Amino acid sequence: MKAQLLTRIGRLERDSRPLQEEEVTDPIPEAGEVLIQVAACGVCHTELDEIEGRTPPAYLPMILGHQVVGTIVELGPEVTEHRVGARVGVAWIYSACGGCSYCLAGRENLCRDFQATGRDHGGGYAELMKAPAAFVHPIPDGFNPTQAAPLLCAGAIGYRSWRLTGLRAGQSLGLAGFGGSAHLVVQMVQHVMPNAQIYVFARNPVERDFARNLGVTWAGDFGEQPPTPLDAIIDTTPAWRPVVQSLQYLKPGGRLVINAIRKQVEDQSELLKLDYAEHLWLEKQIQSVANVTRQDVREFLQLAAQAKLRPQTEIFPLSEANRALVELKMQGVVGAKVLVP
Repeated sequence: MKAQLLTRIGRLERDSRPLQEEEVTDPIPEAGEVLIQVAACGVCHTELDEIEGRTPPAYLPMILGHQVVGTIVELGPEVTEHRVGARVGVAWIYSACGGCSYCLAGRENLCRDFQATGRDHGGGYAELMKAPAAFVHPIPDGFNPTQAAPLLCAGAIGYRSWRLTGLRAGQSLGLAGFGGSAHLVVQMVQHVMPNAQIYVFARNPVERDFARNLGVTWAGDFGEQPPTPLDAIIDTTPAWRPVVQSLQYLKPGGRLVINAIRKQVEDQSELLKLDYAEHLWLEKQIQSVANVTRQDVREFLQLAAQAKLRPQTEIFPLSEANRALVELKMQGVVGAKVLVP
């Protein structure tokens, strides 16, 4: 099969072609696994974190990609819950131990043995991939593969982030950064909480216009003060400046949810601007988001089907994965990027 292989770690500014397309041996599903013919794979900022070493792969070469949609073409021994020909997806969560206190409490995203698709095991930047049957998700009708792919990470992690805000009906939500995840959160919140006010912070004027076209209450640059303090803000950026600014924009008792697996170091000095009275006092809260659970993915897929969510996507052939990653790094377009073998 053809696959895009990450063979070295380094900054994308210095090496704009970190992936090499090669012919590799087709994976063989073992006991409890399924083999999937990949139809689409979303491109996520976490792939940049892997390439640049902030959350490096478990080994090299690695096939990246954790927003995978395809068709089961082979069942490994002992698989009974899926059938050949079923349309399924694979998300960031590749597996967890199932027996620790976190897994037993429904918090498998915090499992010490959490394994990530495309980081600890080969992912979807390929024509085929295998995955544990228990961590493969049925794709609801109504989505084509390129529409469904971003739902598996951008959508699911946005869903978990929204739940962690504790937002109640009629309250206000801010979104710092407006990419693949945030534009799905807007549509989801509008469906679940039609009276919620949504405020968007984005440095790119095109992203702000996109947010306004989706019907948000207000959209401005990161340095612009919103018209009113906010009950909760979800930060989806790789930078520190939005964290500091978001804390300033919260109401007393407000919560900032940071949806990022890693933050870049380039602007870490922004943290020195934290002022206790202005940014943290009055019981403001900071909540990080770590991975997703299977329940997050499956609940969101059903919600997305009910709400008829449609991500805005830009499609790339698998052979142009490097170009998609560079454009993602440069934030050249809005919405989500999807690779198609």
